[in-house]
Amino acid sequence: MLTQYIYLHGFASSPNSTKAQNIGDRFAQIQTKLKIPDLNAGDFSKLTITRQITQVAAEFSNDYTSVTLIGSSLGGLTSAYLGQQYLQVQRLVMLAPAFGFLSHWLPKLGNEEIKRWQQEKYIMVYHYGEERAIPLSYDFVTDAVQYQEELLQRPIPTLILHGKKDEVIPIEASRDFARSRPWVELVELESDHALDNVMEEIWQAIRLFCQLP
Repeated sequence: MLTQYIYLHGFASSPNSTKAQNIGDRFAQIQTKLKIPDLNAGDFSKLTITRQITQVAAEFSNDYTSVTLIGSSLGGLTSAYLGQQYLQVQRLVMLAPAFGFLSHWLPKLGNEEIKRWQQEKYIMVYHYGEERAIPLSYDFVTDAVQYQEELLQRPIPTLILHGKKDEVIPIEASRDFARSRPWVELVELESDHALDNVMEEIWQAIRLFCQLP
């Protein structure tokens, strides 16, 4: 059975992110193909979780291939929904997955800013891939609200790697997710949301979990 590997980068990030490049290089070293689609799709302003799901699903090859998704932050959350919707997805690796993304992000903006965003339809968001602020449509929020994490109940072998000092998505979010799902293995790391200092540990965990050479 052939396995297709796809990496999903995070919110306001790109295929050139440190993590994407690091993991991509390691896959290259073991001569295994890793697809890293650009989830900005040329228009970050119109980003939604639904668009990411549709875009990644279009990358799946024929029905005979099993898919392993490796997702970072919002890419991790997106991969969980792909796993729920597509039986081809046989394995998930999530790096600091953005569970409860809106509940962590919106309070940081504050009520006034959210109201203005609703009224003006766009908010400026710093995009790390582009290294500049880009407007993001409020459609991102209205789309994200319809995704309910309690519905993620398909028992797919899942590995979550999350930093104990994550300042963006608290580790409790992954602990809560794993607690009620016996098919999920959570590895807690001495790191923050970027996970930059534990890339070696992450790679060894991915390699073991995915049974890579």
